[in-house]
Amino acid sequence: MPDSILFDRFRLGRLELPNRAVMSPMTRSRASGSIPNALMAEYYAQRASAGLIVTEGVSPSPNGLGYARIPGLWSDEQVEGWRLVTEAVHEAGGRIFAQLMHTGRVAHPANLPEGGRVLAPAAVALEETRMWVDEAGGTLPIPVADRMEPAEVEAAISEYVHAAQNALEAGFDGVELHGANGYLIEQFIHPHTNRRMDAWGGSVATRCRFAIETAERVAAAIGGDRLGMRLSPYGVFNEMPLHDEIDITYAHLARQLGEAGLVYLHVIDPSPQGTPQAREDLKASMRDEFAGAFVLAGGYDHERAAAVLTPGGGDAGVDDETRPAKADLVAFGRPFLANPDLLERFRRGADLNEPRPELFYSPGAEGYTDYPTLDA
Repeated sequence: MPDSILFDRFRLGRLELPNRAVMSPMTRSRASGSIPNALMAEYYAQRASAGLIVTEGVSPSPNGLGYARIPGLWSDEQVEGWRLVTEAVHEAGGRIFAQLMHTGRVAHPANLPEGGRVLAPAAVALEETRMWVDEAGGTLPIPVADRMEPAEVEAAISEYVHAAQNALEAGFDGVELHGANGYLIEQFIHPHTNRRMDAWGGSVATRCRFAIETAERVAAAIGGDRLGMRLSPYGVFNEMPLHDEIDITYAHLARQLGEAGLVYLHVIDPSPQGTPQAREDLKASMRDEFAGAFVLAGGYDHERAAAVLTPGGGDAGVDDETRPAKADLVAFGRPFLANPDLLERFRRGADLNEPRPELFYSPGAEGYTDYPTLDA
């Protein structure tokens, strides 16, 4: 598909993207001590041909680390580490956003630095999820998080703002807020994990307040044209069950986030991983409600990506040129993980490297920076 719309340029806020392919955020657990390093710089620079790279989840605070060896963006040392990454990506001709991810209740205390606490909107246990802890050499049950007091909710928003400012200081082109996959922002959105009956919970509007106010305050600090958010309607990862208010909740979020001036909304349909499928009419409604660029993710290959980027197109290849395209950009996860030259492989119609899941989260270069390119 050499003439595919996927290779068209696209204006995203202050950035001119050379193509419409986004590298999805993917946790890789290579940041020893939560500080980015030269190996991470090499990994991201290898993938700089993406129209836009969105980093792995980066914690805005010591409380949000959750997993072993994930990076942060609250300290000067972390800013300097990320500068290695952004400079390497920019030198390779790329553009890169930092994804801010506070894990909330999805955390083990042993993975947090001294003084860190596992906090969440409500004290709701994870019944089945276990988490890797390096010092234990294995997975452990996750203790119940502490319920956040109102002052702690306000503090968490301030941490996002500070981390976003640090991201620009580190040389990032912008920031994505992780409001998906059962982490802190979605924990406020979802009625299962938000059982509050105060200003931060209860109705759809009050459950969405944390997400919207965080977006508004970060946008005020760094500019909405440098800010996106990722959402996962119908996602059940991290024990987030389906509920009756999904459609009204995410239509409300899309509208409010558009009014906050965000440059893009990034919607992932995780059904290719075996979860319930996000409704097509909900994704269409969110696109209609949101004023900025719309990014779709979830098991896309080149052909399906081109279809949803084409006016009148779609996953089923329906030919109706009066219908707008379903997306402006398409994000690819595992294909970029295993294929640093993914766009070139798409251009040539070449086979893709297969990812090695057993090495996704292990330390070191193996399964990280050693995937071959076509020209290697």
